Amino acid sequence: MTAEFTLSAPDTEEILRYMGMPPEQADEVTRTLAADCAEQLLSIAVPRWCGHIFDLSFEPDGVRLDGGLLLGGQDLKQHLDGCQKAAVFCATLGAESDTLIRRTQYTDMARALALDCAAGALVEQLCDHIEGYVHAQHPGLHSPYRYSPGYGDLPLGVQGSLLVLLDAHRLMGLSVTDSCILTPRKSVTAILGLADSPIPTHKRSCPLCPNMGNCQLRKTGGHCGF
Repeated sequence: MTAEFTLSAPDTEEILRYMGMPPEQADEVTRTLAADCAEQLLSIAVPRWCGHIFDLSFEPDGVRLDGGLLLGGQDLKQHLDGCQKAAVFCATLGAESDTLIRRTQYTDMARALALDCAAGALVEQLCDHIEGYVHAQHPGLHSPYRYSPGYGDLPLGVQGSLLVLLDAHRLMGLSVTDSCILTPRKSVTAILGLADSPIPTHKRSCPLCPNMGNCQLRKTGGHCGF
């Protein structure tokens, strides 16, 4: 799968929510900061993505892609119930975003936080575009919400295997650290189930995640894209 998307500056209220601030409580200084950081980040981000559609088979220990990779865990298996295929993809804003955030941390932590949150919102926008593209290419199919390693009982350790499966290092320079964190950091791997018939949708959130108490992403200040 391949396509190019034009991103827009993330909504200010979305960035405020990423910052942990209810939008109605934000003053004008904070709102201006969030909007300015969104525009700055948009000007330097280099969005890239790659993905592939896989047939699924359900096994006692999880879900296996037809490429051979087993995605372990009962939570993902339940989540994909009713799906015959899955779009597996990865997306990144590029190293430029990481560099900007890291440099800003030395001079202005408040701005660095706003940049980091704007980046989180922007990479989710990229994933939304990818999801829309998948459905445009496969009309009539239905999906639950996209699911990422680190959510539920799907371990972050599968990140590296997904990158190898998608040839993501060669195609887009995406790597994974020994602690299973993607680099560039503003990157996402995701699994989007595809079903022939409508399937029940379930709310997802950190409080409802079975892995919340042991989530490595939250410990590093991030999340899996809920």
